[in-house]
Amino acid sequence: MADPGHVPDLVAENARLRAALAAAEQARAEAEAALAEADRPWRPIGEPLVDPRLRAALGVETVGAIVFDMAGRVLEANDTFLAMSGYSREDLGRGRLTGATLVPPEWQATSRRVIAELQARGRSDSTEREYLRKDGSRFWALCAATRLDDGTGFEFIIDITGRRRAEEALRRSEARYRTLFEAIDAGFCVIALRFGPEGKAEDYRFLEVNPAFARQTGLADAAGRWMRELAPDHEPHWFDLYGRVASTGEPVRFVQPARALGERWYEVHAFRVDAPEDRHVAVLFNDITAQRRLEEALRGLNETLERQVATRTAERDRIWQVSRDMLGVADADGVWLSVNPAWTATLGWRPDEVVGQTSAWLEHPDDQDRTRDEIRRLGSGAPTLSFENRFRTRDGGYRTLSWRAVPFEGNLYCVARDVTEQRDRAQRLVQAEEALRQSQKMEAVGQLTGGVAHDFNNLLTIIRSSVDFLRRPELPEARKRRYLDAVSDTVDRAAKLTGQLLAFARRQALAPEVFDVVARLQGVADMLDTVTGARIRVVTQGPDRPCFVRADLSQFETALINMAVNARDAMEGEGTLTLGVACGAAKPEIRGHAAARGPFAAISLTDTGAGMSPAVMEKIFEPFFTTKEVGKGTGLGLSQVFGFAKQSGGDVDVTSRLGEGSTFILYLPEVAAPAEGAEAPPADEGLAPARAGQRVLLVEDNVGVGRFAAQILGDLGYVADWVTSAEAALDVLGQDGAYDAVFSDVVMPGMGGIELAKALRRRHPGLPVLLTSGYSHVLAQEGSHGFPLLHKPYSAEQLSRMLAGAIGQRRGVGPAA
Repeated sequence: MADPGHVPDLVAENARLRAALAAAEQARAEAEAALAEADRPWRPIGEPLVDPRLRAALGVETVGAIVFDMAGRVLEANDTFLAMSGYSREDLGRGRLTGATLVPPEWQATSRRVIAELQARGRSDSTEREYLRKDGSRFWALCAATRLDDGTGFEFIIDITGRRRAEEALRRSEARYRTLFEAIDAGFCVIALRFGPEGKAEDYRFLEVNPAFARQTGLADAAGRWMRELAPDHEPHWFDLYGRVASTGEPVRFVQPARALGERWYEVHAFRVDAPEDRHVAVLFNDITAQRRLEEALRGLNETLERQVATRTAERDRIWQVSRDMLGVADADGVWLSVNPAWTATLGWRPDEVVGQTSAWLEHPDDQDRTRDEIRRLGSGAPTLSFENRFRTRDGGYRTLSWRAVPFEGNLYCVARDVTEQRDRAQRLVQAEEALRQSQKMEAVGQLTGGVAHDFNNLLTIIRSSVDFLRRPELPEARKRRYLDAVSDTVDRAAKLTGQLLAFARRQALAPEVFDVVARLQGVADMLDTVTGARIRVVTQGPDRPCFVRADLSQFETALINMAVNARDAMEGEGTLTLGVACGAAKPEIRGHAAARGPFAAISLTDTGAGMSPAVMEKIFEPFFTTKEVGKGTGLGLSQVFGFAKQSGGDVDVTSRLGEGSTFILYLPEVAAPAEGAEAPPADEGLAPARAGQRVLLVEDNVGVGRFAAQILGDLGYVADWVTSAEAALDVLGQDGAYDAVFSDVVMPGMGGIELAKALRRRHPGLPVLLTSGYSHVLAQEGSHGFPLLHKPYSAEQLSRMLAGAIGQRRGVGPAA
């Protein structure tokens, strides 16, 4: 909003500029009158002029005179013109004053027109134009010329630069005034007062109004109209105030209501303008109705505030007194300033026993450091949203308190709730849940051991019966071979059973390698006909590009076959089995385990079988869980898939609905393609007899296994020395290093087989080490560290082949140290 104090300044400036312009116009008229009388022959400069009016005109300060020829050369000039133009008498005598030096380029045409008028009419009309001074600056001049009898021209020149500047200043002033008049948010008007016979203002007419006037008053098209016409009920005090300003000339500022204009309030500044007899008053005003209403509302609020504060204080005091939560106010150091009665109800301490000191004497010794840290954090400005500690009661016990506190204006405002019972209940619930988990764990262990015992007792029955028959001396050779084959097959079944158990427990020793799952899936699909039967159609879907993972290839293929067998049984031997691969997939949340962005290779098997209920899906991966008839499944196939996926860094998911089939998806982490040129491992070459005199150091802590392994090595043609610990093996090799290989168990008391192999790699770099184990958590977690591994139970043929391969590699490197 513009400052109303600027308005009278603008009016005064306009009045001053108009007066200056009028004076300049009067001087111009006098000069032109003198010039009109100067029609007598020209006399040379210096000779007295006879006409007294012409001589008076030449005496005016701002009037210059020159004589010039029709070519524009100045022949004579008076001192006034020389002062105007900055030239000297010497310059005049040297002919330096010409139309080219005195007239700017844009005024040359006007100068030629004046000479043409002189030649045609003997005189020219007066013109206003610019002249050049000697220094290049310009001045404005009013010029009028007449032709003398001798054909020369005589011209009066009046310097009107001041007038032109005054006119320009007036124009700018009026433009600023108009801009201010049009743009200000405040209402503005100029009014003319009408007085009655008794000298009292009766009405006023609006001479000018700005655009904001209508917005501020609601009066449209007010210019030229009387106030009584626009608002007949307008209050008399408005006329009285404006009449006093018009009469006395004293400006006023006031705030008054104008109820005739819609119950509005105005802040007004009024002052007299123009001549006093005109009785014109300028009025600058603002509608402050909203402000007044706000002030009235604030005044009403202030009147009731004390009562409201008293009410709120009473309510707060009642809350303070009756609250079951412990309320308190402390300073920044934790010294209590006030506490409510709940402290007594909860802890037994009276408020006067607590106030004036910190709560350190109440805090449990184990909580004091934490409590001091929290108070310091509060003192730094951070609120406490959840903090628990224990306070001592009067009877010597402790109550657990949950605190919320905020710092404000140097004090700490605290609320504590007694949560002792809740925490006791939570602790009892945790203990009950732990007992339940332990019970469930024991139930699972019982189920697992029962299943293992059942299957192993079946296998041992076959072995025991076969051995009993083999002891009969009269047993025919054909039946003897049949019983030996039965024992061998049973051992393989037992090894597979233990392998599936280790796979579920994620404790099997894997041999990970990088391979293309798209190619391997197609390879497995080609051989599934023999597993699923002719009535099941196998369909494969996969990308056109390879998709690599790093996993145990044998376990991967076993997992696919296990899922395919499960699908075959679900379809009861007839339907469609769809195998697919999606590369770069993300792993979703599975059974409460967080999702992962991957990338993963997602290998899916979808059947068209009967589907599964949610209850069955919850237990589908548990060992020995099966929906098949007794004797038609071990319940370990899908548990092997689960364990393999987890141990390989992935997971397995299943979706199914009754009557709509099932989909199993195996997620394995995707890896980069292997480097080119990697060689495949050599193929098995069957039984490899030892070379004469080859020595093997056998390390086995189990007496039975050690004696049997030494016997097998001897039967294979090796010279075997048997020690029962890794420490003993190091001692033997330290005294006699002429061994061709070391064959060691992994799990042994003291130093294990992997630690032994690492030590031998450092001490005897060329000595082959073959490890063997039925189970090792180290192997399951870390692998065999590059050493060949023979899984128990093993056959003599397997031992012979792997031992010969290890020794053969050593011969390729060089002789043993």
